[in-house]
Amino acid sequence: MIKGIGGVFWRTKNLDVVKKWYSEVLKIEIDNWNGTVITPQIGNETIFSFFAENDSYFPAKQQVMLNFQVHNLDEMITHLEQIGVPLVKEKEVSEFGKFIWIEDPEGRLVELWEK
Repeated sequence: MIKGIGGVFWRTKNLDVVKKWYSEVLKIEIDNWNGTVITPQIGNETIFSFFAENDSYFPAKQQVMLNFQVHNLDEMITHLEQIGVPLVKEKEVSEFGKFIWIEDPEGRLVELWEK
């Protein structure tokens, strides 16, 4: 019955700062209505997954973690280095792909994934 993920929504204390960060760091063009539409591309997937309350994959104080799929993780790492955004977790390679973590201005971990 489900066609896909319809969106990701959350509250922020620093709307302008957070919008600017996601725009500059992840190159997400945020529109005047404080959001954007990310059109899926062929080969892109959206993962919907639950974690136990005490799972250590990401901090328990963070109820939700964003994961963005990227075309080329090494290019993303170079971009992040150029603009001074440190990696919270160095590149990890597994059977699921390549992953890094960065932190947004409000301390949320954001996972970047190359499949």
